[in-house]
Order: sequence, then structure tokens, then C-alpha cells
Amino acid sequence: MNEQRSTNNDSPTAKYLRKCAELIDTVEKQQNEISKTAEIFAKSILAGRMVHLFGSGHSRIMVEEMWPRYGSFPGFNPIVELSLTFHNPVVGANGQRQAMFLENVSGLADRILRNFTLSSRDAALVISSSGCNIVPIEMAANFKAAGMPVIALVSRAHALASPSKHPEGKKLMDYADIILDTGAPPGDAMVYVDDLDTPVSPGSTVGGCMIINAIKAEVAQRLTKAGKPPRVLSGAAVVGVERATHLFESAYDEHAVRLSQLFKDFENNI
Repeated sequence: MNEQRSTNNDSPTAKYLRKCAELIDTVEKQQNEISKTAEIFAKSILAGRMVHLFGSGHSRIMVEEMWPRYGSFPGFNPIVELSLTFHNPVVGANGQRQAMFLENVSGLADRILRNFTLSSRDAALVISSSGCNIVPIEMAANFKAAGMPVIALVSRAHALASPSKHPEGKKLMDYADIILDTGAPPGDAMVYVDDLDTPVSPGSTVGGCMIINAIKAEVAQRLTKAGKPPRVLSGAAVVGVERATHLFESAYDEHAVRLSQLFKDFENNI
């Protein structure tokens, strides 16, 4: 019998936590790749540019984990398309079927990035558990064509086991300078429950969030060492109300200034 399906005295919680501990091991083995990613991101931020973040579906979670939230800082451009991520109604208008359809529409990535002036001084992080849907793949291809380094955050085992939906058979990993692995298994779900033949409880978000926050810490260290300590969104419980308010306002203002660099050349098209 498959070891994953075997019955034992472990509770489902114990099984899931054991699998999560394995994800920690997977992330720990990628410290070199995480460090290289941080170097690339810090270079773009120190140049006054931005790191573009993109993920469709539940990969949106990792985008918002990077910025903006407590313990994060400016320098990142979170590209979140509601048509690809707002599927909470599940069925009906704005439902999951439409979102899953749209993330495999060729050309949508071009329309999204038409809103920005990209630069080779930028960097990009594209998140997709399978790395096989068309929009994330074409986003990475566009970033690559603009001359910027592209980092892919995938679940490697899931990506290798999944067929590409790209017309040329490309996968997100094909456009990546660095590939980061959440450690989640094919299908993402990690726990088998007795008498249920399909696993539950995915792991890609857990592994992905660990990687995102490891990168964040590494980038913060590099910015600080370069004499440009980041404006970190910090809780009043840590720094006091006045300091927290100042940090939030100044961080948002910095984000606005950085974002303006992505629009400045459009006057040439008028």
C-alpha cells in the first residue's frame, strides 16, 4: 500500500505538519538561490526601479505577501488582475470557471504589461504552482524580452508532472534565470485521509510564503548595508503609533514615486 495512504495513529493535523516540516527542509536547501534572487532584487531597488510581481489564481497570495503588508517595504510592483484572482463567488459572475479560462488566454499578458514602461533595470518574480498556464508564461516571456532577470516560483514536482497549455509547449521555468521551488507535491495537496481516495490540504502556499519572506529579509539586509535602509511597514505595538504612522505614509509615498517611473514615457505615445 502507498505509504501516503497507509492508516496509522497520526491525526490529519500531525500528517500535515510533518509534510510542512519537509517543506522547510526544501526551502532551506535553496538558500543559495534565494541569496542570488535577493542580490538581483536589491540591485533593481537601489537603482530606483521596481521588482514586478505576478501571479494568477491562488498565486496572488505570494504577490501580496511580498508587498504591501506588515514587515514589508517599497520596491515591488504587485500586478494582481482581478479577472484572474477574484473568484470568491466560485460560480456565477466572477466565478472560478472564468478565471481558469482567462489564465489560458494568449495575449492577455501583453495587454496587462501595456500599462507599464518596462526597463532592463527592473526585475521580475512570476509565481505559478504548475508553471503551465499561458498568462504567467507569457508574462515571464515579456519580462525576459524587456531585458530583465526573471525569477520563477513554482512547485517543481507539480510543474514537471503537468502538461503545458502554451501553444509551443513552453513552461514558466523555460524563461527563468532562477527557479525557486515551494516543495509541494504534484497536485499540491499533501494529506491522505482514511477512506478518501483524493488528498487534501495543499502545501504550495506554505512553501511559497517561506521563500517570499526569506527573500524579503535578504533584500532588507542588502539595502541596509548599501546605506538605503527600507521603510518597513511596522506595527504600532513594535514602534509606537507615531513612528508606525510615519513609516506607513512614507512607504506609500515612496511606492508612488517608484511607480511613476513605470508611466513616464507614455507621453511619447500621445
